[in-house]
Amino acid sequence: MFFIAAMAAIPFLPAGPQGAVQLLGSLLIVVILLFGVRLHRPRFALGWRMLAFAAGYTVVSNVAWRVLQQTHVIGTSASVDLLYYTIYPALGAALAVLPVQGRKELRFAGYVEAGIITSGALVVWWTVLVDPYVSEAKLAPGEFHVVAFPMLDMVIFALALRLLLLGGGRSLSWLMLMVSMGALLTGDTAFLIALLGDHGPPLVSLECWMLASALIGTAALHPSMAGAPPVQDADEARDIGTSWIYIGTVVATPIMSGIFLLTERTRLGVGDIIVPVGATALTAALVVARMRQLNMVTRRHATALQNSLSMEAELREELRHRAQHDSLTGLPNRELLYERLTSALAGERAGALIIADLDAFKEVNDRFGHAVGDELLLVACRRLAEAVPGGSMLARLDSDEFAVLAEGLDPAACTKLGERILSAMRMPFEVQAHQLFATVSIGLRELDSGLLTGDVLRDAYMALHEAKAAGRDQMTQFQHSLSEKKTEAARTVERLRGAIERDELIVHFQPLIRLADERMTGVEALIRWQPQGEAMVPPDRFIPATEDSGLIVPIGAWVLRRACEVVAGWHRAQHAAVVSVNVSPRQLRELDFAAQVLSVLSDTGLSPASLILEITEGVLVASGMVTEQAIRHLVTLRARGVRVAVDDFGTGYSSLAYLRDLPIDLVKIDKSFMPVPGEGDQAARTMVKAIIDLAAGLNLGTIAEGVETAEQVALLRELGCDRAQGFYFARPLPAEQASSLLTNASWGSRVS
Repeated sequence: MFFIAAMAAIPFLPAGPQGAVQLLGSLLIVVILLFGVRLHRPRFALGWRMLAFAAGYTVVSNVAWRVLQQTHVIGTSASVDLLYYTIYPALGAALAVLPVQGRKELRFAGYVEAGIITSGALVVWWTVLVDPYVSEAKLAPGEFHVVAFPMLDMVIFALALRLLLLGGGRSLSWLMLMVSMGALLTGDTAFLIALLGDHGPPLVSLECWMLASALIGTAALHPSMAGAPPVQDADEARDIGTSWIYIGTVVATPIMSGIFLLTERTRLGVGDIIVPVGATALTAALVVARMRQLNMVTRRHATALQNSLSMEAELREELRHRAQHDSLTGLPNRELLYERLTSALAGERAGALIIADLDAFKEVNDRFGHAVGDELLLVACRRLAEAVPGGSMLARLDSDEFAVLAEGLDPAACTKLGERILSAMRMPFEVQAHQLFATVSIGLRELDSGLLTGDVLRDAYMALHEAKAAGRDQMTQFQHSLSEKKTEAARTVERLRGAIERDELIVHFQPLIRLADERMTGVEALIRWQPQGEAMVPPDRFIPATEDSGLIVPIGAWVLRRACEVVAGWHRAQHAAVVSVNVSPRQLRELDFAAQVLSVLSDTGLSPASLILEITEGVLVASGMVTEQAIRHLVTLRARGVRVAVDDFGTGYSSLAYLRDLPIDLVKIDKSFMPVPGEGDQAARTMVKAIIDLAAGLNLGTIAEGVETAEQVALLRELGCDRAQGFYFARPLPAEQASSLLTNASWGSRVS
């Protein structure tokens, strides 16, 4: 408000009060600048403090000038001006520091651009406004100091213009500072013209000086002074959308200088030539400097772009390598194998795809930990690489799956390669002070150009699964019969999904005979499948498919319930018998298996003592949480009275420890141990006797399976076997026939 009032009052004040108002305005600017810094607390305040110092120095200079003039210490104009010239370095330093605080990379930015524009403006300013008055005044060489103020104003204006260029006009405070320096230049130019015409300070000079002070104060109070404006990067700051100004300046400057020199050629002085020619030369020099800057920036950008492209190419290659290679072993992965296999098939090259899977690798991880497992994989990888010939690709497909793409080999050589891998992997591995074995199962598929890549992989996996199912540590070559078998299994699974709802499943019962008196004491429940309108499907044709697909869980639950319902009915008719039901390992994985069994017994009314669950010995001797859960189920059921039998004893692990420590009651001797009738098989007799004696020593009952002759019955009775079942006594029968057999007087009905 002070500056508005001062600008309105100055025209009506005499010279003395006008000077006092100006002095008061300068003092007020110092206060406002310091107050603005304290009010808004800019992050970088040095430039604003330097601006306050320059304003304060102006106050000191004005006071000093008046004191020195009143005391007649100074009197000439040149002496007085020397006092004011020293203000400009302080003001210029403030304007130079203000835009680059915290941005050292912008320390030299913007000077060339501001210089080009200012030097061009200088030519126009001199030729149009100043030189005509200087020529008329006919200044002596020693009097040219009067032109210094507007010349210095040009330098200050260039620095303020740099503010505008770097800030892009987006800082209102900077914009006001630039306008204030323009007002100062205008005021000093008007004062010079008036001075050359022997007039006092013109009104426009006084108003411009006050306006300059007012704009500096307003800039300090505006909130935009607090933060650095969105200055461009150092390189971007040199290209701020003012190309048309540069072009106009470069074109106009020599034209204006030429016109001036032509019109003034009859009365040219030294000053008439120095200023326009010097400004024109400066403009040209600055343009050259600008071109050099642009050239350097362009080269720097080109170098940066080239480096970026090189880094991008390296990164892309690294990412491609990582995407196509295994992180642990460094081997090619499935993606790269797929590409190579596709290329081999397209080129109709001979060879084979071999997929090798480590046997029982999960047990290594479970027993020794993943660190040992990873080390085993690395050692196995090195051994496989030694076995694979040059030109073949070794890849890692999964956790413990490897693949070998053998190209250029005939079928016999491919088979030998598979056998060499089998042989190499049978040797023990030394891993972290452990001696480990990591045999492999292998599936081999010869390459055929008529096949797709996915077909070859599928067939190789099919052969691998067949090798696993056949007992591991062996190689299976793909045959079309495997595909047919797989297709048939899939078709069987699809048909089985609705077999229960269609009432196609049947439970048959095979009698369990007590050998001491050949009385029937129970039955084994056996599932049969009778599709509508078709012949009955043997169990060995659909049970494996139910195991693989998981259908064994609902089908096994149905068999258990149906068997208990039938036998419970016999109990209600006073025909007591036990029922033995096979339980799949997959069923024992269910969290609520024990609860399901107890629920069936409760629903059907069958006593738990009348139920025997038959399990395979592999369920009990394996390791891991699944086995622990299965044992918990069996312990729970045995506590309720249900008995547990180990089916097909002797064909699997045959570990004596699990017979002693695990929850079992009965051992079923597999039919493969039965002596062949009429051959006097002493070895078989010895093995059966050993099993029976072992079970008796552990207080376990024995049941012999597959009994087909009276000679076998006599032998089992002689050796002390408890029970037997087989075709000699009866084949599996429907429930009605088994019930009739149970009530036959010659069989008896007492449960033991």
